[in-house]
Amino acid sequence: MTSHKANTEQLHELLYQALETELGGELVYKSAISCAQNPDLKKEWEGYLDETMTHQQVLMRIFEQLNLDPAKQTPGRQVLKHIATALVKAMELAKQAGDPNAAELVASECVILAETKDHLNWQLIGLVGEQSKDKTLASLLKQAHDAVAPDEGHHLYHTQGWSRELWIQSLGFPAVLPPPEEQKQVETPIGASRAEQQRSKML
Repeated sequence: MTSHKANTEQLHELLYQALETELGGELVYKSAISCAQNPDLKKEWEGYLDETMTHQQVLMRIFEQLNLDPAKQTPGRQVLKHIATALVKAMELAKQAGDPNAAELVASECVILAETKDHLNWQLIGLVGEQSKDKTLASLLKQAHDAVAPDEGHHLYHTQGWSRELWIQSLGFPAVLPPPEEQKQVETPIGASRAEQQRSKML
């Protein structure tokens, strides 16, 4: 694989965005947990919240190594803070509407939105870790990516499965709960696709 020199300014922006996403994720999960009706889903999200706090610590260690100020605000961070606040507000509105099952569905969709960005951040951090000419930087980012990436895949694809099955249940059709993604311990797009294809056999 050919190595390349990373655009340092944009790499720092990615790391600032990654940190903001994890900070926002903490707020999103706390709100989502309060919306969860299914006890298995609530337990799942509680675990994701704990992992999100760990991911914050992983990023803080990167910031220390690279001498970056974790408090520095960038336009990208401000956008992500706004999005996280909006997701929390959306869940609050759903709860206020008075239908707990509907609020649970909204929460699952909000988690998917937050985790889609989170998953992308870590994909990109992993790419820099693989391709950077700077061996020290590459090692630092690859180690962080390898520690976090399986969690991120788990968060995104399992919540997608939960959201799909809860929707199916709400529509009056047989649902697989916990979802196939949960039963198959899915962490990749291929695994998620296979799990979804096998759901009919689990009914």
